[in-house]
Amino acid sequence: MSTPGPVVEARDLRQVYQIKRGMFRPADRLQAVGGVSFTVQAGKTLAVVGESGCGKSTLARMVSLIETPTAGSLRINGVDAVKADGEARHKLRRTVQMVFQNPYGSLNPRKKIGQILEAPLEINAPFSAEERASRARDMLARVGLRPEHYERYPHMFSGGQRQRIAIARALMLNPSLVVADEPVSALDVSIQAQVLNLLADLQQEFGLAYLFISHDLGVVRHIAHDVLVMYLGHVMEQGEKKTIFAQPLHPYTQALLASTPGIGASANVRQRIVLQGELPSPLNPPAGCVFSTRCPYVTERCRAERPALRPLTGRLVACHEAERIAEGTAPLAYGKPALAVAA
Repeated sequence: MSTPGPVVEARDLRQVYQIKRGMFRPADRLQAVGGVSFTVQAGKTLAVVGESGCGKSTLARMVSLIETPTAGSLRINGVDAVKADGEARHKLRRTVQMVFQNPYGSLNPRKKIGQILEAPLEINAPFSAEERASRARDMLARVGLRPEHYERYPHMFSGGQRQRIAIARALMLNPSLVVADEPVSALDVSIQAQVLNLLADLQQEFGLAYLFISHDLGVVRHIAHDVLVMYLGHVMEQGEKKTIFAQPLHPYTQALLASTPGIGASANVRQRIVLQGELPSPLNPPAGCVFSTRCPYVTERCRAERPALRPLTGRLVACHEAERIAEGTAPLAYGKPALAVAA
């Protein structure tokens, strides 16, 4: 039996915005995403991580068909989503659903929960009112809510319950891909694990592919299969979660991992990387490596030449010094590492 193709296949996706500066001044060019490639198979989760402003939410909007890429290709279930005409694009949108960050703002406060869940079916599927209600009640049960919740309004629920409702709404059209943009960051820590476990259970039950956007590597470690680390619109490191968490090779990935409480359970020990400076403006990125202004291992080559994303020890990494970092022989360009932490 042949292996099915990926649910999502992105190649060199780019998004450039033209920023107006005034009536008589030329527009500035802001590259939010600068060439990102990945695939996501059914039943798998790709986590996209990075600081605010790195381009991960822009990437999510392109994959969810909210925005059209400036360049690159995007295929969903084998269909070209960039070149698709209106009807084909409308059908594709049914296969890609989104769970938003804020469960308090993503639900219409004037609608009952049953109406919120039935709306996608009413718009996109030829079901009777009885069939829509039956499917909505069944989905409520699948996300751990009770039948009487069907007649209630969003303000009557806690944040975790509202996010369960948002997840149920995303699954009403039986999508192949769910794009989750920081789906647990607005929730109490005690509730986050429950929602993540629910997402994992639903993924196994329905064979869903997830594109999971997050800045919290503790959350990513819990749910992801693969990790894509972004910085200023570019991919710094990409590969299987276990490979990257065991030995991050890009200094930015090392800094993200070292700054995350609770990630430290193996026998390996690594030095905490303390970054200096702020994220550069995307309107005026560095000429060489985009991370060169903050990298503790920066060299003159880094400042002049942008590193290509290349394979190294089971992952892709965009760093000129990756081999020496892996060997532990890369000299620090500034400062001293802080106390060692478990990796």
